[in-house]
Amino acid sequence: LNGLLQTFCHIECLLLGKTEHDVETPYGRVHCTMKGVPKGDRPVILTFHDIGLNHKTCFDTLFNHEDMQEIMQHFAVCHVDAPGQQEGANTFSTGLKSVIGMAVGAGAYILAKFALDYPAMVEGIVLININPCAEGWMDWAAHKITGWTHAMPDMIISHLFGKEEIQQNHDLIATYRHHILNDMNQYNLHLFVKSYNSRRDLEIERPVPGGTINVRTIKCPSLLVVGDSSPAVDAVVECNTKLDPTKTTLLKMADCGGLPQVDQPGKLTEAFKYFIQGMGYMPSASMTRLVRSRTASGSSVTSFDGNRSRSHTSDGNRSRSHTNEGRGRSHTSENQRGRSHTDTMDTSVDQAVLKSTEVSC
Repeated sequence: LNGLLQTFCHIECLLLGKTEHDVETPYGRVHCTMKGVPKGDRPVILTFHDIGLNHKTCFDTLFNHEDMQEIMQHFAVCHVDAPGQQEGANTFSTGLKSVIGMAVGAGAYILAKFALDYPAMVEGIVLININPCAEGWMDWAAHKITGWTHAMPDMIISHLFGKEEIQQNHDLIATYRHHILNDMNQYNLHLFVKSYNSRRDLEIERPVPGGTINVRTIKCPSLLVVGDSSPAVDAVVECNTKLDPTKTTLLKMADCGGLPQVDQPGKLTEAFKYFIQGMGYMPSASMTRLVRSRTASGSSVTSFDGNRSRSHTSDGNRSRSHTNEGRGRSHTSENQRGRSHTDTMDTSVDQAVLKSTEVSC
């Protein structure tokens, strides 16, 4: 996994008309798929899938959703497949300057580490089902025992989906089980799973006002996403307690399983639009599922089911200036990039994390 971090620094954008590439890096060949052409000096949306998936099975539903097309008009997308998870084609040229990351599970862990090690390259990051912790010895023992009694597809299915989803949504589970068995190289998949299960703790720490300045944390705006019946709920909530509350939003999606980007792509797209707007992009984007209203203290956003709300107050200006895009943007100091969020998701969340924005939808 460590090798993939520097791989991102070697990934380069396609400007010659082809969309699929094998990128040669010091850590092997990585398959990339480019959608669209980079727009001026805007970041590229960089995605990374979970174990048992590739960019198609992980992200096609989301990025093919009708509401996502507006975002696609403003940003190019680079989908990265882990080595050996999908065959690729040609190499290409000209380097990525900055990215907005979106990743799931194992991919979320990798992109989070990339944001920690190369903060200047990451403008924002969406982490779905992120687990920032190393596998504990009890998890290790459980995986060992499970490995003796279950086939690889069953282990991956239990990683991707919750028990309720596995028991009730037979068609969905059968589709992904078929993909894992028939479309994935089983040996390569085994190596990817083994590598992820051997991950180290990200060792991130929530900054304390007036405390240690050089604390290890993700410095860019972050959106954490998890379905309310996902097996990753506890890990995502724990990750939220370790991130900067002024730059982090936790989105817990109601009636949603282990893959929000597949289960509810419309809602996730809407949340992604707001996230991008908070970074200073797409100020006039249309919002079809959320109703925005302005208040004296900031903007209030009514959630998807209409009975919850979230509020944002800004402790700094994020105006930017892109002369070739006709949009205001200026990078004057890191303090101007901060946002402060003051409301909560529900009363079950630990009181220690109530200062970060937490939203149920």
